[in-house]
Amino acid sequence: MQAEIITIGDEILIGQIVDTNSQFIGQQLNKIGVSVYQITSIQDDEQHILNALKEAQDRVGIVIITGGLGPTKDDITKKAIAKFFNDNKLIEYPEVIAHIKGLFQKINHPFKEIQRYQAQLPSKATLLMNNFGTAPGMWFYENKTVFVSLPGVPYEMKGLITHKVLPKIQQQFKLPFIIHKTIMTYGAGESSIAERIEEFENNLPSYIKLAYLPSFGKVRLRLSAKGEDKEILETEINEKVAEIYQLLPEIITGLDDDSSLEKRIGELLQKKNKTISTAESLTGGQISANLVSVPGASTYYKGGFVTYSAETKINLLGVSAETIKKYSVVSKEVALEMAKGVKAKLQTNYAIAVTGNAGPTTDLTDKSVGIVYIAVISDDKEIVEEFNFGQPREKVINRTVSKALEIVYKELVL
Repeated sequence: MQAEIITIGDEILIGQIVDTNSQFIGQQLNKIGVSVYQITSIQDDEQHILNALKEAQDRVGIVIITGGLGPTKDDITKKAIAKFFNDNKLIEYPEVIAHIKGLFQKINHPFKEIQRYQAQLPSKATLLMNNFGTAPGMWFYENKTVFVSLPGVPYEMKGLITHKVLPKIQQQFKLPFIIHKTIMTYGAGESSIAERIEEFENNLPSYIKLAYLPSFGKVRLRLSAKGEDKEILETEINEKVAEIYQLLPEIITGLDDDSSLEKRIGELLQKKNKTISTAESLTGGQISANLVSVPGASTYYKGGFVTYSAETKINLLGVSAETIKKYSVVSKEVALEMAKGVKAKLQTNYAIAVTGNAGPTTDLTDKSVGIVYIAVISDDKEIVEEFNFGQPREKVINRTVSKALEIVYKELVL
């Protein structure tokens, strides 16, 4: 069973809002065995909506539409859907009107007649009561295709998907099982990993697929299995995960997003009963943010400093003015003094410090854009490394964060 998601709204097409609805719907459909064939974003135009519905009907068995169900003139989804189903009769649902009035009463807002339109649905629609907002969802079934129209407000859409839409889909169709396992790797590029596991990938059975999901400093390897017998699928995919562990033992941190570098670093620090602190320049606190994103980080992360200027490096971390004058703020020497300064001030076992030139200008240094120095020190070891992360600015910052965490992790697993 395949589905298509259609999001309606000019605000999506011009980048005014980000379409998070499709991401959530796709994730939830996948959990019940429905594959998303296509995601389409279209403008608030009746003919465009009609064309999209017809094309989707020719491709898939489930079409989920979000957006355009409000009471104002620019919300035309209901009108377009009624035209698509040749349904000119609207039915008013008293329970929806009562619900809307109840919501407005809670906020001391008067009920206006324009709101009555939201309680009127095409006669061919099955009402999907929206307990979180004013616009109900609609369910249609025609020519062996299910059409579901939902409000675009994310929390309203999520409530309807979870409590109304998914149960009805599971009742309507016999669905296969889809199982995913995602292996987290770090410190190796996509092409390097692909070369190492080429034979493994070539020998995968047809019902198991491997996807590479690269991002800064890491690659996620997602194994997906689809079939009728859940137990067999789980056994097979677990065996394949074990094979990848044997092929890439030194770069795997664990399974799924729950095995991020920052989480593994936290686990290792807790196991060793050690603490860590940070001193950041170009990254502006992002290393700190990553570390504290893990629940329980307060047991090992003592804090950090964002010292963006030479003055703050000197005044807060005790970096020598002479060192900066001789080597510039972007140097191994300054990175090391930053790490020593924060480690001493916060009395931690480990410290991370980063300084570099993210661009677009070089400011008070002769180092080119993209040059970064990362220092990681412990009670008995000092590491300072130089990197050239190129351009643009965002790439330099993100790669600095990833590489700093990678160096710490490698030291902790020794």
